[in-house]
Amino acid sequence: MEAPFALMLATGNPHKAKELEALLSDWSVELHTARDLQEPPVVVEDADTLEGNARKKAVEWFEAVDTAVLADDTGLEVKALDGRPGVHSARFAGPAADDAANRAALLTALQGKADRAAQFRTVLAFNDGTSVRLFEGICRGRLLTEERGTRGFGYDALFVPAGYERTFAELPPDEKNRISHRGRALESFVAFLRTYPPAASARP
Repeated sequence: MEAPFALMLATGNPHKAKELEALLSDWSVELHTARDLQEPPVVVEDADTLEGNARKKAVEWFEAVDTAVLADDTGLEVKALDGRPGVHSARFAGPAADDAANRAALLTALQGKADRAAQFRTVLAFNDGTSVRLFEGICRGRLLTEERGTRGFGYDALFVPAGYERTFAELPPDEKNRISHRGRALESFVAFLRTYPPAASARP
């Protein structure tokens, strides 16, 4: 097996970094995160699509660290809100909003709406300095009228994935990672890794 190649996870969100590290733990990749940097890049996420933000982060982080980069952007797309909050999920309640404020704003926006269908969508962008490749993952489900669970982050306490009765915030992390939007995007990325030079093969 060839030596692992270095991969920087381009996120300042420790929850996202932890999920990505867990999902890539079986692969011979030398992972680095914002914790390894004295001054992590600060990217203004002003694109109007998840793809645009993921690509922008992958490009700007690569320019800063000069190693292969994996960036992501994730949005919650709600049918009754015509796809909102979508690309604005992290700022749904305002530019400085935290997760709790965003969840509260979502519940307010959904008051009186019977259709609770929603999906999480993640777009990963891999930049090795030669090109930027995109990988998508979607997890469909429904939204509750009140929060349940203490695990997870973002909108996890409101989202019940299709086929389940528990929210993302009630599921064990390994089970959530197996079915989540980010996990599914990583599946596509891992399929790409199997043929990517230098080889990043699974650990025996």
